[in-house]
Amino acid sequence: MATAEPAYLYLATTGRRTAARREIEIWFTRHAGRYYLVAEHGERAQWVQNVRAESRVEVRIGADRFPARGRVVPADEADLVRNVQRLSRAKYGWGDGLVVELSPLPA
Repeated sequence: MATAEPAYLYLATTGRRTAARREIEIWFTRHAGRYYLVAEHGERAQWVQNVRAESRVEVRIGADRFPARGRVVPADEADLVRNVQRLSRAKYGWGDGLVVELSPLPA
């Protein structure tokens, strides 16, 4: 019996001013081996600013924990942005905002 995908992942970033570990719970979607987040408040979101300052992050989904590289998906990758927003709308009924990509790194 397959288990349902969790609704949330936990993203740990490094605080850009404090260097302290910061963890948030956030909705996510998967696409082409990567994980995508949508920041409702765009660049104003503290976690987005932290990812911009230090792209190495840690991701936890259920019992799985792994290092990843985060990046804000630029507007010139419009097809990817639209696809991720569509996936988010299908999973959560919402998908507007800035798209952030998390690419798993080797452990």
